[in-house]
Amino acid sequence: MSEIVLMSDPRVAAIPVAECGERLVDVRRGGSLLVDARKQDPANAFAFLREGVLERLFKAQALLPQGLRLLFVEGYRPPSLQREYFEEYASQLRTSHTAWSDEQIHSAASRYVSPPDIAPHSAGAAVDLTLADAGGRELDLGTRMNADPEESEGACYTHAVNISEEAHANRKQLGAVLTAAGLVNYPTEWWHWSFGDRYWALIAREAAACYGPKEIASYG
Repeated sequence: MSEIVLMSDPRVAAIPVAECGERLVDVRRGGSLLVDARKQDPANAFAFLREGVLERLFKAQALLPQGLRLLFVEGYRPPSLQREYFEEYASQLRTSHTAWSDEQIHSAASRYVSPPDIAPHSAGAAVDLTLADAGGRELDLGTRMNADPEESEGACYTHAVNISEEAHANRKQLGAVLTAAGLVNYPTEWWHWSFGDRYWALIAREAAACYGPKEIASYG
C-alpha cells in the first residue's frame, strides 16, 4: 500500500481479531532497552508490551550500527486513557475547524491519536520510540516525539520533506531495522510502530490481528 491509510479507515475496523492470549511483559526487565520515563503513569502501564512485540524490538536493536540504540518511550496504553487522548485532540480540532463535520473531525483526529476501538497501543501491540546514541542522548529525527501535524507543519509524517538531511537519515535507519523485524509504521507519526494489531494486519496483508485491546487489570 503506497497511500497513507489512517486508523479511521473502515478497512482497519473490518480486520477481525483472533486474540492469541499472549501476555504483556515489562520492557524494563533485563535492561536490554533504553527506557525513557516521559510517559510514565502511576501503574507503569507505559512500560508493557506484548511479548512478541518486545522480541521484535530486540531483533531490531541488534540490527542497528554500533553506537546506536532504540529508545523506548511508550507501549501499552489503557483503553480509558486512549479514549481521553482521542477526545481531547478531537475537541481541539472542533474548536479550530468549526465548519468540519463529525466525520471530518474523526478522520483528522486519527492522524495523531488512534480511535479507541482500533488503538494498537491498547492492545499492547504498538510502541513509540526513537534512536539514541551510546550515551542515551536522543538523535535528531526532525520533530519532537508526539508533535501533531498542526504544530510540526506536517513534519511528523514519516516521509516529510521539511526536515533536515540528518533527520531523514535517522528516520531511514530507524525504519530499516524495525521493518526488518516485522513491525509496520503509522505514516503520520514517524515514532509509532506496531505488530500484531489490526492496522498491522491490514498493511501486512494478514487475514486477522493476533492482539486485541486489553484492560490494565489483565497485563503482566
